[in-house]
Amino acid sequence: MSDNTPGQDLPAGFGIRPYRGDEDHGPMAAVRLGCTEQDRIDARSVVEGLPTEAEIAEASAKLEEPSTNQILVMHDGSVIGYATIRWWQERDDTWLYLHRGYLLPEHRQQGIGSAMLSWAEERIRQLVEQHGTARAAVIGANAMASEQDATALLLAAGYRRVFSLVELELDDLQQLPELGSELPAGIRTGPIGTSHYRAAWRTVVDSYADTGFTQKWPFQDFVDTAAPACWRAAWDRQDMVGVALCSIRRHDHTVGEVEELSVRTDQRRLGIGRVLLLDGLRSLREQGATTARLFTGTANPHRSYDLYESVGFRRQNEYVRYRKPLA
Repeated sequence: MSDNTPGQDLPAGFGIRPYRGDEDHGPMAAVRLGCTEQDRIDARSVVEGLPTEAEIAEASAKLEEPSTNQILVMHDGSVIGYATIRWWQERDDTWLYLHRGYLLPEHRQQGIGSAMLSWAEERIRQLVEQHGTARAAVIGANAMASEQDATALLLAAGYRRVFSLVELELDDLQQLPELGSELPAGIRTGPIGTSHYRAAWRTVVDSYADTGFTQKWPFQDFVDTAAPACWRAAWDRQDMVGVALCSIRRHDHTVGEVEELSVRTDQRRLGIGRVLLLDGLRSLREQGATTARLFTGTANPHRSYDLYESVGFRRQNEYVRYRKPLA
């Protein structure tokens, strides 16, 4: 084990080393593929699917200091697992330090997962000290509901479930229902141009005002990732009252994603969300998508499941979010 890996000795033949860059992306992708059957991973998931080598390279490039915040587990010279740490500030000013680990099934139940967890927690404590965020920091970890080994490991280590995301799929965009309802008087829909970006961003941000465990989303981040080909908005005269932000998956153009569907609080239950959603889904179909995915929180107070299921979406997976106090 590396010097900064605390707490546990690995079995003979196992070791932990820092991430080294391009040479690691293929073996890391192979680890994810090797976990698919045991953990019942949904390869097409837009939450946590089965990443390609290129996608792992992209994700690694976005990490802060990836050589110190991403480690690989080795066995007789081969990569058998890896763990990653990232962090961000949430709307309530909590600093979430999230670790995520993957380990091939044939090497589980030997203390290796616990060693990876110990490394992550110790590294997070170092980062919190460096960043001066101790008063507002928590440790986080994720696991699909079907990842039984990871779930058991986290619960045994004192993590508690704080919320979960449910992913839904509409498996045939050729089968969209008709609108079936008129928009309220004075409401119109249309595409979102660059001049509408700030209003669209504000519509989404305001919709999360009372929602916990959500990441801060600066306007510049919205602009930097904008892909408006399948975006739709609703206006009441000059005021934007709702948006559907849909996009084509970059690495699989047959899959569309409904990234955000937000309607202003005082305009809900009027059919605006359904019209926007169907407009966005038709746009995805026109861009070549054959299926669509989205995810929403299980504690969603607006009962959005009813809307999504009414147009043909069906539940696929549950992704559980865990947290643990820093101390």
